[in-house]
Amino acid sequence: MRPRLHHILLPLALLAVSSTVATAAPAAAAQAATPLNVAINGMGTVSAPLQIVLLMTLISFVPAALVIMTSFTRIAIVFHFLRMALGTQDMPSNQMMVGLTLFLTAFIMAPIAERINEVAVQPAIAGKIDVGEALNRATPPMRTFMLKQTRQADLALFVDLSKSEHPKTAEDLPMTVVIPAYAISELKTGFQMGFFIFVPFLLIDLVVSTTLLSMGMMQLPPAMISLPFKVLLFVMIDGWNLLVGSLVRSFH
Repeated sequence: MRPRLHHILLPLALLAVSSTVATAAPAAAAQAATPLNVAINGMGTVSAPLQIVLLMTLISFVPAALVIMTSFTRIAIVFHFLRMALGTQDMPSNQMMVGLTLFLTAFIMAPIAERINEVAVQPAIAGKIDVGEALNRATPPMRTFMLKQTRQADLALFVDLSKSEHPKTAEDLPMTVVIPAYAISELKTGFQMGFFIFVPFLLIDLVVSTTLLSMGMMQLPPAMISLPFKVLLFVMIDGWNLLVGSLVRSFH
């Protein structure tokens, strides 16, 4: 059974706030007549306003995590190259492209999000584990996903830059190394796919430009003539089906 949409898009957000939810509910029943204060080891008590500030700070990291730690980056880069290659200006619009990218990201990340929700988020919300244990349980699924898409050269680069000992196994790699290595690997993969998308449409532009030049029609913009041919080619080969299928399969 597929997880619900909020279990797919926001596993990291739920994971970040799970400790607050888990501790606030019992505290509300036990402290009905007293101000809400939560004790934190080594920090005394944290008042409700400060809890809200900490919670909002954690939530502010969710967009960055969505972009960097998921398939969002690669898909967004490929779609941007596609629109540039077609030369359709703002069609599809930015809202349409971002929306499609988000839902494709949710589709690709659904198995990982379901696993994190099962082993970390739900136990934390139920109060069975604290946020530290929840983070420890959520890390392996994300690390496994990112390492499958990360080049060895990028991992070696950040291991060397961190000046830490070379780990014996992939499980020993810290997330501070895995996340930036995964990010630059995704950037390279996205640019590679964008290049291969650009080439056939560039050939159409070259043919049209050469034809117009040979006919002496130098005042006519080549892009005006090549645009219908590029759109026709993309439609005839069922480009959206091929492109989206290739993007999704590239993560498996």
